[in-house]
Amino acid sequence: MTPIQEQLVALAGVFQAAVLVDRIAKTGQAGEAAVGCLMGTLLVMDPKDTLDVFGGDDLNLHEGYRALASALERDPATLQREPLRYALAMLGLERQLSKRDDMLDTIGKRLPQIKSQVEHFGIAHENVIAASGALYQDTLSTLRQRIQVHGDMRNLQQPNNASKIRALLLAGIRCARLWRQVGGHRWQLVISRRKLLKELYPLLHR
Repeated sequence: MTPIQEQLVALAGVFQAAVLVDRIAKTGQAGEAAVGCLMGTLLVMDPKDTLDVFGGDDLNLHEGYRALASALERDPATLQREPLRYALAMLGLERQLSKRDDMLDTIGKRLPQIKSQVEHFGIAHENVIAASGALYQDTLSTLRQRIQVHGDMRNLQQPNNASKIRALLLAGIRCARLWRQVGGHRWQLVISRRKLLKELYPLLHR
């Protein structure tokens, strides 16, 4: 993988989280494998490469690749507006989080507790989702910039869905952090669109 493709894998994680948040908000449903893949990103502390964060392959990132491609192509016919809004908001929140050592410390202390729950219950268990959602609520949702999720109120008001959305936002912000760690910058999305698309298409079509 090229360095830019490593960045695109991490960025696809952000967009994958955004797509799943949008789907849960609108339909109340999301595939367990896709949710599990993103939840797993919270627990990989010392990855050997970017794909390692997602369990070693990008099988569960294809919707993220597609949403990212539509954002970079700027084609009104395929653009997924809500996922794009959520993805950009997660990138913004990660920037704020990076300046808050107290919040990073809280997250760092609570993730091992969540990891031990995963060992006991499994990655997509409702207890794990609830603990991850609560961690998001206690930290990132207290920042001034909030992510407003739009959808069907009947879905949004269900506690399980609300927890899942918060847990996925936390995972998306983890992917945003990874993206920056491997050299990603927001200005790339504006001035390097064609270059990014050229490297993204092979990932999208394999």
